[in-house]
Amino acid sequence: MPSVGIVSLGCAKNRVDAEMMMYQLNLAGFQLKQDPAMADAVIVNTCGFIESAKQESIDEILELAQLKKEGRIKAIIVTGCLAERYNSEIMKELHEVDAVIGIGKNADIADVVRQALDGEKVESFPDKMLLPMEGGRVQSTQEHWAYLKIADGCDNCCTYCAIPLIRGRFRSRQMENIIEEAERLVHNGVKELNVIAQDTTRYGEDNYGKLMLPELLRRLCKIEGLRWIRVLYCYPDRLTDELLDIIREEEKIVKYIDLPLQHCSGRVLRAMNRRGDKESLLQLVRHIREKIPGVVLRTTMIAGFPGERDEDFEALSDFIAQTRFERLGCFAYSQEENTPAALMEEQIDEEVKNRRAEIITEQEAMIIDAWCETQVGKELDVLVDGFDRYADCFVGRSPYDAPEVDPCVFFTVSGKKPQAGDIVRVRITDHIDCDLTGEMI
Repeated sequence: MPSVGIVSLGCAKNRVDAEMMMYQLNLAGFQLKQDPAMADAVIVNTCGFIESAKQESIDEILELAQLKKEGRIKAIIVTGCLAERYNSEIMKELHEVDAVIGIGKNADIADVVRQALDGEKVESFPDKMLLPMEGGRVQSTQEHWAYLKIADGCDNCCTYCAIPLIRGRFRSRQMENIIEEAERLVHNGVKELNVIAQDTTRYGEDNYGKLMLPELLRRLCKIEGLRWIRVLYCYPDRLTDELLDIIREEEKIVKYIDLPLQHCSGRVLRAMNRRGDKESLLQLVRHIREKIPGVVLRTTMIAGFPGERDEDFEALSDFIAQTRFERLGCFAYSQEENTPAALMEEQIDEEVKNRRAEIITEQEAMIIDAWCETQVGKELDVLVDGFDRYADCFVGRSPYDAPEVDPCVFFTVSGKKPQAGDIVRVRITDHIDCDLTGEMI
């Protein structure tokens, strides 16, 4: 049978979609190649969220186009958010592409690959609500950790964001199906599940009539063999005391909350179609820290949103100094077509936006450095990811480190060597560039 490689770009939700497509291709008899350059057909599961992500997707397609020109691959198939967003424009601009399909066509990926390899040009953009949310997956992460997608789409409609246009309205999966998938992943060796959606805290509101994330987490905690559960993408308005209580009480849920706030200025947040202001968000952060002592908080911020004045940016910097988030990413605002913010007046110069994002990033680096210093001398549980031959030591993650986005823990071993997937105890002795270093006890 022909072979297929897949390149998945962008967020973890997109990665789960790619894993489900890989399962369909495997079921249809295709050989899956880890190196796309060695495959007959290559699928590029694109991201279309912001300009830099779109450019990354286009660059990847152009690199594959060169391989196709050299005769090393036979067909290029474009899927994912960029394909859903721009439809037929992609094939018009990138003539080397053989197929472009929207996310509602993912279930038919095997047929699309066959057609592309047979020399047919394929374009298909069915209703995005047909995106499969249930089905098998070929796990592309390491065996001991995985993402668990509990919903898709978004109804928050932030003015800067194209996700509702691309992914459609928010829709939750049935809890029984999620639990069954989680049990299957754990049976196959997963120790850590990272719960994801565009807005995890909204889970269940659509199909159960109430917020059901706390109940889902309770049921996940009962799975034997599962060690860590991490909750990502929590919307601040729906971070209830019930949810905070279960995070505090359940031993398997790591004391880590991903809380994308985007800004603190009430004026800017209103323009973003988000609630809150500096005082209310300071109160929220204080409340979380009081409810869950020792919790590590991650957030994201947008610098240079249209109309952001100097005083708004100064308030943001002061807010970060007060809250001292242990994990924070800051991005310069990206003007995305067909979003309300793109049409707003007072668009800010690119150089100003980028400089403001750099200032926040530099400020946060000092905060993380100070937090790392407080960890020296402590003993932490670390989930082993493997041996880093460049650093000549083992590497893993503490409960405070989400995969692929956060720092790591590098540690030496004097006795029996651990295996990937083991959870070991590490005494922290130092830190380098936000990463902790230590020795296994």
